[in-house]
Amino acid sequence: MGFTEKISFNTVLENKLMNSTADESIAALSHFIQTVKHNGISKSYKNDAIKITKQILQDIDPDDESISDIVAEEALQYGIFEETTIPFPATTSPKFKFIDLFAGIGGFRLAMQNVGGVCTYSSEWNINSKKTYLENFGEIPFGDITQERIKRYIPKQFDVLCAGFPCQAFSIAGYQKGFSDTRGTLFFDIQQIVEKHRPKVIFLENVKNLVSHDKGRTFKTILDVLENKLKYKVFYKVLNSMDYANIPQNRERIFIVAFDPIQVPNYKEFRFPMKIKLTKTIHDFIEKGKQDEKYYYGKTHKYFPELDKVMKSKDTVYQWRRIYVRENKSQVCPTLTANMGTGGHNVPLIRDNYGIRKLTPKECFAFQGYPMDKFILPKMADSKLYMQAGNSVTTTLVERISKEIINVLL
Repeated sequence: MGFTEKISFNTVLENKLMNSTADESIAALSHFIQTVKHNGISKSYKNDAIKITKQILQDIDPDDESISDIVAEEALQYGIFEETTIPFPATTSPKFKFIDLFAGIGGFRLAMQNVGGVCTYSSEWNINSKKTYLENFGEIPFGDITQERIKRYIPKQFDVLCAGFPCQAFSIAGYQKGFSDTRGTLFFDIQQIVEKHRPKVIFLENVKNLVSHDKGRTFKTILDVLENKLKYKVFYKVLNSMDYANIPQNRERIFIVAFDPIQVPNYKEFRFPMKIKLTKTIHDFIEKGKQDEKYYYGKTHKYFPELDKVMKSKDTVYQWRRIYVRENKSQVCPTLTANMGTGGHNVPLIRDNYGIRKLTPKECFAFQGYPMDKFILPKMADSKLYMQAGNSVTTTLVERISKEIINVLL
């Protein structure tokens, strides 16, 4: 078979992803393409990359019986997939390697790449988040990290494990077991990966309430696993985006950084970043001009009189709370939540020159620190984009913490 025409890599990946035909092989191919320039990393994905490339070539020419594994491997070496311009490509000269678990739309990845890291593995189960991740990083994350077949793709060695892990499972575990252990929770999967791969650093993020959940027993169990079972040295702190990232969003999250003392003997030098003055207001993040009509509340809306009364002489952001709004006098956006857009009452509101409206998805991403001159929001329902923004980390805050980690690590 001759290779005369390039194949659009992103088109193939997106079609398979959106048609729900993507499996580990298509994720492995995207990882292979992104890591092929890094010696030793791409080996983890080569066999599956050959497998799916063979399938793609057969789909293009079903009558060609000469397409074998050898032909597919030659196609990969030839560069059968055309290079696609993506906003945030992997660096070709990384200072360290990291993996991105519960990756969402890539907040951790963006931050870690900005400080010189290369992502060698990503995992995320939500298909819409995968699409956003693909558009911006040229890579489809692997799926459900609780499955052993997904874990087996993790490269043997990497320096930092990043995870903004969900905590919903702890509610079930706490009800059933009182957090006597972490089995049955997503944190247990992190524990398994750390036991097997022993990264130099574990970098975790979660909601502030994790500290107080179940009268503190949940957090105590997590610390016990990290410190006593895994033998890592742990640092943790609740940080607010408005105090530590110059992002005007009132968003408190707990960050946990744990070092393997054998691999990082100077771990005691680690410090969380210092507070910085908030110099920006919500108005620095609001798009200029009239937005799409769908974001505005019309005068016939049943809640408009109440909204108009409260907001009439104001020019600030409010938080929609079921039937009413709460004024935010500090010029800071309320906490963006994952359930924004569901029911229409959790998206912060603003009065602009054209009326009362919700923040747009693009504005919500900006309030999470994403560079909106480059970051791509794929075409999908606004409710999906709102959820992605609410679920994400404030990437500029993660970057500040990442710098402190790297100062100790390198």
